[in-house]
Amino acid sequence: MSEPEIARTDTGGGFAVEVPGFAGPFRLLADLVLEQKVDVCDVPIATVTDRFLAYAKDAERWNLEEATWFLAICAILLELKLARLTPRRVEPDEEDIVGGSPDLLYARSLELRAFRKVAVDLARRLEAEAGYSARDVGPGPEFSRLYPDPLAAVTAADLAPLAARILRPPPAVDLSHVTPIRYTVSEAMTAVQERFVSFDGRQASFRELVADCEDRIHVVVRFLAILELYREGKVELQ
Repeated sequence: MSEPEIARTDTGGGFAVEVPGFAGPFRLLADLVLEQKVDVCDVPIATVTDRFLAYAKDAERWNLEEATWFLAICAILLELKLARLTPRRVEPDEEDIVGGSPDLLYARSLELRAFRKVAVDLARRLEAEAGYSARDVGPGPEFSRLYPDPLAAVTAADLAPLAARILRPPPAVDLSHVTPIRYTVSEAMTAVQERFVSFDGRQASFRELVADCEDRIHVVVRFLAILELYREGKVELQ
């Protein structure tokens, strides 16, 4: 939507506007909008107001009557535009309800009577059920004899296959593809503490602590053991 162009008119001392679908005096535009010949949503009222203030400021003299008329028309246009842009509740037309055929009117009266009857019945039931409360506990022991015994018809022959399936040992899982754990952190912690004992309490380097390791995995586990001992406060690192 382009901004309206407003210019002075030589006749009547008014001003002209140019909006999509119209170019001419603002008075004529207002009449066309009120007659629904121009869409009110195509009129940028805020911009028109700013241009009118600029026009009135540049005019040789202020026309109070024209300004009052302009404000009144803008208020009407703004109300029309607001009504177009905001949703509103659609009231049922009385002619549509009453002015139909007698058969349709009778059918609607029957529907209304049915809804009223259901509403009264629901209200009566709600009032009657208001005095009840749900029971949160099970039945008392005196009613236990009323329940059938679920194991009465079960024989030992029925339980035998179930017991055999439960007691059957699970199948062995093939772990040949998994590398076996040959050295644990707990074992490495014990080895580190024993080596410290052999050092008579003196400081030891990491190389000395892993001197007896056979392969790389032992060195890694020994390093993790030293970190665990440090976390427990049993060794100090420098």
